[in-house]
Parts: sequence; C-alpha cells; structure tokens
Amino acid sequence: MNQPLAYIHPEAKIAKNVVIEPFVSISKNVEIEEGTWIGPNVTIMEGARIGKNCKIFPGSVIAGEPQDLKFEGEESLAIIGDHTTVRENVTVNRGTNASGKTVVGNHCLLMANAHVAHDCRVGDHAILVNNVALAGHVEIGQWAILGGLSAVHQFVRVGRHVMVSGGSLLRKDVPPFIKVAKEPTQFVGVNSIGLRRRGFSAEQINEIQDIYRYLFQKMNNNSLAIEHIEAEMPASPERDEILEFIKNSPRGIIKGYKQ
Repeated sequence: MNQPLAYIHPEAKIAKNVVIEPFVSISKNVEIEEGTWIGPNVTIMEGARIGKNCKIFPGSVIAGEPQDLKFEGEESLAIIGDHTTVRENVTVNRGTNASGKTVVGNHCLLMANAHVAHDCRVGDHAILVNNVALAGHVEIGQWAILGGLSAVHQFVRVGRHVMVSGGSLLRKDVPPFIKVAKEPTQFVGVNSIGLRRRGFSAEQINEIQDIYRYLFQKMNNNSLAIEHIEAEMPASPERDEILEFIKNSPRGIIKGYKQ
C-alpha cells in the first residue's frame, strides 16, 4: 500500500504488499521485499536492500552515503535481512570500495538512534540498544547484545553471544560467549544466562568457563594460554571458535578482569 504523500522513485523495486506510510522518500536502486512496513518520515537512499517482514520506524535513514572522506561516490549497498526491526532515527550507511556493502542480518533489533557505519557486518539476532554507535568496518557476531550508549572503534570484532554492558567503549576485539563491562572494558564472566537461553548445555558452558579461566584468570599471556588450551582440552566447536577468533584478531582482544 503506497501513500500518495510518499515519494517513490519509479525505478525502485518494491513488493506489492509493502506498506509505505506518509512522507517517506525512496530513491532509485532500492529493493524492498514482501511484508515490510516503512514508517512515516523514513528516508531510503540508493543502494538499500531491505528484506521480508521488516519494520523501519520514523526518522530512520537507510543507505546514506558513508561518512568516510575516502568515499568517491562508488556504487555500494546497505543490506538489511528478513524480520529485522529498525527503530526511530537509526542510520545505516552503505559500504565503500573496501567491501562494497554494509550488512545487517536477519531477526536483528536496532533500537532508537543506533548508528551502523560503512562496511559493518551485524550478525543474525543481534541487538543494538539505544544510541549504540558502530564505526566503520565493525563486525558484530550473531546473538550479540550491545548495551545502550556503547561505542565501537573501527575494525573491532565482537564475537557471537557476547553481552556488552551499557556505556562501554570497545577498543579491542571481544571473543565469543562472554560478558564485558567496566572502564577500560574488560572480561567480567561468561554469558552463561544468555547461553542457557539459547540451548547451550551445562557441559558446553562449563567448557567455555574453563577456557576463559586459562585466558583471563590464570595470568597467562594469550600465546601461553592458547598452548595450554590446545594441549589440555579436547577439540570442540566452542573451543575451536574461541581459539580461531583470538588467533585471527589483528587488534588484539580485551583484557581479563582486574580487581
């Protein structure tokens, strides 16, 4: 249902059952799939790809040009997956030549005033709480939750099932399955409640806790901790995911808890 008070470029590709409210602006080179609702005063710019059954709330701007001085007008995309909710005044910028796209996954929730900069990747089921700000090239893993007013430095990676305390400043990579808080941001425990809610067994959670004891509580450096973990703990999907994340962290990972 298209509102006569909305502007829709004739070249935009919009499914028949998309609802578009008054005062929406939709540019060319935009695709919106079935069942999506576009609220009043939303701006959808060139390069937007919005999936099925999404909700885009008033004041949001999707696929705005990157806030990157190196950007020279190249074609790029801002992709939003299926069943994702984008609340009021959220901005999702499109990509640059670096990757060509910014991606927000399926079943995500981007709360009011969140910002997703160019070339970011936000995994499925992730939640960005109010006023979260992601700089360029940030990667957020599946099921991660970033508390309100958190800010993430460019190129930082946040692993799957991570819980970030509100007001955190993430300058280093955050490995999977943990909680982080305090200033400077540091490990404060395994996200055991979140893992239980998502079907992880007690044995899996205990294994994850043992791994992070080696990393953060036994005063090992990362290289020595990895040696102990590989030598003393049998391979498992969780063990291997944590080790692979740390080994492939060019920025380095956050520090352990300090009294």
